[in-house]
Amino acid sequence: MRRFLLLLAPLVLLGLAGCAPLPPTGAAKPPAGAYAPAATPDVAERASRSARTFVEVVETVEPVAERECRRVAPRANCNFIIVIDDRPGQEPNAFQTVDRAGRPILAFNLALIASVENADELAFVMGHEASHHILGHLERTQQNAAVGAVIFSGLAAMSGASPASVREAEQLGAEMGARRYSKDFELEADQLGTVITARAGYDPIRGAAFFLRIPDPGNRFLGTHPPNAARIDIVRQTAARLGV
Repeated sequence: MRRFLLLLAPLVLLGLAGCAPLPPTGAAKPPAGAYAPAATPDVAERASRSARTFVEVVETVEPVAERECRRVAPRANCNFIIVIDDRPGQEPNAFQTVDRAGRPILAFNLALIASVENADELAFVMGHEASHHILGHLERTQQNAAVGAVIFSGLAAMSGASPASVREAEQLGAEMGARRYSKDFELEADQLGTVITARAGYDPIRGAAFFLRIPDPGNRFLGTHPPNAARIDIVRQTAARLGV
């Protein structure tokens, strides 16, 4: 069963797995309370076209993501809920999370929907975010954070650190633990996302071109995302195996 919601207020979320936001596009938005001129016909048409593309991609990709979820993780909740975060002033972003009932949520903000250049890019982003859920990345990240927090706080306590220092060590350990396998998780989601995108009838290589517009994180120590070149490579290799 597909659910498609407009997010008019912040959801109550239990953690999230997301990706680096795309760079903002277009003119800067006026400050809150400032006069904003009415949208021009060109802008209105672009917005309408983006909305139609989003609905089309949701209708096409979500059933494929659900099938892949049931194939790869048969015990998982595969009833994806697609939501739009319409809060103004945000950079383009998409993320995966779950609600209190454990239902998987794929969230996209308006800036991201407007920033993609074609349906293939939007389909790839959707397939990538769905893959985070299918592969259990959110739960694994939370487990890694918990382990890191216990280890760091334990070491600090053994060294005679103050309670405040132990709490700081706990927070640092949680952050480092959460980052431990984040690059691997992104590449895994790119790989399965390529499969979902292709099986939904979109071009994953063309879709992954949005990486070329994201600042390259390189291979920074404790970075959360792998180099863009590595991500493009995994998409091409997976697409080749699929015969795309």
